Amino acid sequence: MKSYFARRFLLIIPTFLGITVLVFGLTRLVPGGPVERMLAEAQLASESAAPSTDSFGSQSLDEDQIAQLKAYYGFDKPILQSYFEWLWKVLQLDLGESSRYGDPVWDTITDRLPVSIYYGVITMILTYLICIPLGILKALKHGAPFDHMSSAVVFIGYAIPGYVIGIACVAYFAARLEWFPLGGFVSDEFEYMSFTDKVVDLIKHSVLPLAAYMAGSFAVMTFMMKNALMENLAADYVRTATAKGLSFSQAIRKHALRNSLIPLATHFGQNISVILGGSFLIEKIFNIDGIGLLGYEALIERDYPIVMGILVISSMLYLIGNILSDFCVAWADPRIRFGEKR
Repeated sequence: MKSYFARRFLLIIPTFLGITVLVFGLTRLVPGGPVERMLAEAQLASESAAPSTDSFGSQSLDEDQIAQLKAYYGFDKPILQSYFEWLWKVLQLDLGESSRYGDPVWDTITDRLPVSIYYGVITMILTYLICIPLGILKALKHGAPFDHMSSAVVFIGYAIPGYVIGIACVAYFAARLEWFPLGGFVSDEFEYMSFTDKVVDLIKHSVLPLAAYMAGSFAVMTFMMKNALMENLAADYVRTATAKGLSFSQAIRKHALRNSLIPLATHFGQNISVILGGSFLIEKIFNIDGIGLLGYEALIERDYPIVMGILVISSMLYLIGNILSDFCVAWADPRIRFGEKR
């Protein structure tokens, strides 16, 4: 199994190179890069200052300045040469400088990172804490009225996109009932509050976004837990355990439950990458400055250093998360020995 995980770690290198080469090449081939955006802004500014001049002759950047901009952003070199220069900087933990904000990419991302980590971690914890007991209860009460009613609620939440739930929550609970703030991570006067008031204010701002975040994965995790437990309850080893004197609840707790956690363990590592991904629609609705909104704005504004910086972090987390999923599966099921011949 050690050789298997060693190979998985080594596969991170070519996979990461493949992902970054593809996206880096797209940023160089698609029109409307940072140079074109600056030219458009300069042309717009010159047209507003002198509307009678013709459109292209009025731009304030000459050919030498345009060449300097292309050289600054690396657009004057072949794609592969620019890519390897960028990769060398990444290996030195230098993600470049944002063309939109003018700040280092790493600083721009780390400013938004705590918000995404906060919502991502809490969403994952609440999802597991709620979905696992709910799935167990639904499996034990399969076919009962509780199972049917909870399934209806869960399926409705799954069918409606998270951003739609977010809009509905803002419109009803925030705008109409005024139970929660309309948006933002914290209030404007947050730093002047006492510790207790800060906690209350943070919770009030978090309830509605967390409800929107959890809508997508809630149904999947619940029914995955229910179906896995029902399958194990019908297995021979559970009947054998009860025949040897264990009560039904003890057989579930000591045998069936652990085996039922295996499907959930396969998703645990992958959820780590989702922590940073966020949702730009939900963040836009609730006016939350997270990584998802930052990446969306970077694509719209053609801020390619930010795009590549987020890609580096998210792809590494996803690749490492897949390996962590294998670790979780091996822990949950001792019968699994990755890479070993039977």
